[in-house]
Amino acid sequence: MRKGEKTRLHIIEKTAGLFNQKGYAGSSIQDIMEVTGLTKGAVYRTFSGKDEIAMEAFDYASRMLMELFLQAAETADSAVDKIMAVCAVHKDPVNAPPIEGGCPLLNTAVEADDGYLPLREKAVAAHGHFILFIQSLLDKGVASGELSSDLNSEALASFVVSSLEGGVMASRLTRNNAHIGFVIQQIRLVLTAYRATSPIQGEPLVNAD
Repeated sequence: MRKGEKTRLHIIEKTAGLFNQKGYAGSSIQDIMEVTGLTKGAVYRTFSGKDEIAMEAFDYASRMLMELFLQAAETADSAVDKIMAVCAVHKDPVNAPPIEGGCPLLNTAVEADDGYLPLREKAVAAHGHFILFIQSLLDKGVASGELSSDLNSEALASFVVSSLEGGVMASRLTRNNAHIGFVIQQIRLVLTAYRATSPIQGEPLVNAD
């Protein structure tokens, strides 16, 4: 890797946590200089400005989080267990968030909702990618016969992602992990209800015809 590429990666890695903690509006070039240990000249020789750095840093943080989701899913066998493993990545947002500063998708979505449009578009894309990932796990569960064929995978994936992000927000706001715990419990109950065979009754949840 060339020196310029190393410098670029260094800036992205260091500022990913900065933007995730302080936000786009709250992070200044001075903050970027301090967290990277670089001069303003070195920063501007690598990037055109804060906007470009913020975009690259969000992409980096999002990729890191998605990689954690993928790794978590690989530790389980069934579709339900894979999704629950993904949810567990966010099990302790108060003390041990998966990414420094919390969930980059949630943080950026809240800040960029009516703010910096290019960053909002990045958050929208990341949100859609997360939903599609969960939806793909659900679809595989249906295809394997684990989950009921009348399951609406798009709607259920949206529910899982929205509930999980809301639980993370509530826990970080109140500094209380009970909220994310409640959400994860309810997600498990909903997913279990869609199993092709009820674990409680031992009977199909839908007609076999």
